[in-house]
Amino acid sequence: MAGSFFLYLDVSGRTGANLYCKIRWDKKNEFSESLQKGGIMIYLVEDDDSIRELVIYTLRSTGMEAKGFGLPSAFWEAMQKELPDLVLLDIMLPEEDGLAILKKIRTANQTKELPVIMLTAKGTEYDQVIGLDCGADDYVAKPFGMMALVARIKAVLRRTEKQEAEEQVLTLGDLQVNPVRHVVHAAGETVNLTLKEFELLCLLMDNPGVVFTRDQLLNQIWGYSFDGESRTVDVHVRHLRQKLGECGKYIETVRGVGYRVGAEEL
Repeated sequence: MAGSFFLYLDVSGRTGANLYCKIRWDKKNEFSESLQKGGIMIYLVEDDDSIRELVIYTLRSTGMEAKGFGLPSAFWEAMQKELPDLVLLDIMLPEEDGLAILKKIRTANQTKELPVIMLTAKGTEYDQVIGLDCGADDYVAKPFGMMALVARIKAVLRRTEKQEAEEQVLTLGDLQVNPVRHVVHAAGETVNLTLKEFELLCLLMDNPGVVFTRDQLLNQIWGYSFDGESRTVDVHVRHLRQKLGECGKYIETVRGVGYRVGAEEL
C-alpha cells in the first residue's frame, strides 16, 4: 500500500529476547499535529543494542527525533550539548543504574522538570513504586507494545506542557505575576490586589507593548454590560501603580489613547 508500512517488533526483555510490536504508519492518518511538525527530541538510555535500535527507529518513524545511548556517560555528554523533551531510561545499566541517573536529573536545576519514563524489565509493583517515588513521570515494564509506548510518551508530554502553561509566570523587570496562583511580587514584596486590579495587570502584562483603550479595558475586565464611566479604568490604574510602588512605572499612559506596559522592559 502506497504511503504505508508495517513494523512488527516485541520488546520483551534483555539481550536475546524476542522483540515485537505493531506500528502502522499512514500519511493520511498522522499520529498528531505536533509530531507532524517534528522538533520533539527523545533520549533513550538502553544498553541492549537491539532494543535501543528498534525503539529509536520506531520513534523516528512516528515523527519524533530520537537518540539512543548504550552508556550513561554518553548520555551525560549529550545532555551537556542539548536537552531533550523527554528521557526513556532503563534501570539495569553499566556504569550507573537508571535510578541513580534519575536522581541526578531531579536534583539539577536545569533538568529537574525534565519528563522521564522508566522503561525496564523490572516490572514488579515494588520496582514501579520505587521508580515513581524517585521522580519518574511514568513506568513502562517490558514486554511492552510500541504503540502503547508512543501513546504514553505523548500523554506525558501533553501533561508536562499543560503544567508549564498553568505555572507560567509573567515577568516585567522586578514585577512577577502568577495568574494561576493569583500572586504578585513587586521588587521582592508580595502585593495584595483586588480582583479587577489583578485582572487589569494580567491583561497588560500578557500583551507587552499593546496599547489598550479605556473602552477596550472596560469591555474585557468589567464586561460589556458595565454601566460605569471610562474614569473607572483611570482610578484602578492609579491604585494599581500606588500598590506596585517602583514597579508602577511599568504601566505607561499613552496620552489620548489608553494604557500599556512597555515592551522594552521585558
